[in-house]
Amino acid sequence: MSLNLDAIIKAVTEAKAKAKKRRFKQTYELIVRFKDFDVKNQANRFNITIALPHPLQGKEPKVCVMATGAMVLAAKEAKADAILTREDIEKLAGNKKEIRRLANSFDYFVATPDLMVLIGRVMGQILGPRNKMPEVIQPNADIKAVIDRLKRSVRVRVKDQPQVMCKVGTEDMDPKQVAENIATVLDEILKRVRPEQLGDVSVKLTMGPPITFSPLTSK
Repeated sequence: MSLNLDAIIKAVTEAKAKAKKRRFKQTYELIVRFKDFDVKNQANRFNITIALPHPLQGKEPKVCVMATGAMVLAAKEAKADAILTREDIEKLAGNKKEIRRLANSFDYFVATPDLMVLIGRVMGQILGPRNKMPEVIQPNADIKAVIDRLKRSVRVRVKDQPQVMCKVGTEDMDPKQVAENIATVLDEILKRVRPEQLGDVSVKLTMGPPITFSPLTSK
């Protein structure tokens, strides 16, 4: 079996046609339900970050870089949404309100290895449960490439229900681009779930009805 891009494009086009125009930019949301899938079995649960081929225009995730030394300047040049130094993190100790604000303000955190123990001690109790502990980056990493990747990424996570949901585009994107994003997400899911375990697959705009479609072809 393989993914049927034409069927996905058709579903995206229909989702846009059936959604009423709103005063804000709506996003396309992909909903994938599983069958014969035991969420109580930890082996079935997955939590992955997927880089999409096309970024969500105007709805890109926000990235906070925690760094020391030359990486601080590199992160500034790479236009990180925020940068926290060792001193900034130390000042957060005990300030749960500010840590929660940061956790809610940014989609992804990255940090150099020398800060991970400090981050765990100061911010771990809040970032951990939100699944936002930093991705570790080496001091010589290309931080611009890391930020660019995360800016076009989505997180797909099985929690306590046999389904996953994620954003895959914005209403002003070309339907083919949205469909290619959907195909990328489904391809990663199918590395962890058998094709026969796919239940209903649907796409919708924020305020529109879900359009169910079959993403697989038997060819």
